[in-house]
Amino acid sequence: MATITLYHNPRCSKSRAALELLTQRDVQVQVVKYLETPPDESELADLIRRLGDEASNIVRTGEREIRELGVDGAELSPADTARLLARHPRLLQRPIAISGTRAVIGRPPERVLELL
Repeated sequence: MATITLYHNPRCSKSRAALELLTQRDVQVQVVKYLETPPDESELADLIRRLGDEASNIVRTGEREIRELGVDGAELSPADTARLLARHPRLLQRPIAISGTRAVIGRPPERVLELL
């Protein structure tokens, strides 16, 4: 079985639940604590591509920070979304699981199991 990369925030209950689901199934997980080591614009563009139709949900639009920026995350182009998230990694939805060419947003956490 391939390794699953998990963009993870240990303070987020959904993120912790997704990690637990994967470890319970003995899945090899590469944890990326994206607030400590934020992905760059190129990595985010690749992530957006892997999410496909789900990419419109990658920005946490309910956060105070996005309102302060005056940005409507749902209306951004993929390039603008990658640029925004590279500058403001707290706005990245979590958890996000990646395997091969696919990625899913783990909301609900059980969605990460789609990659198995």
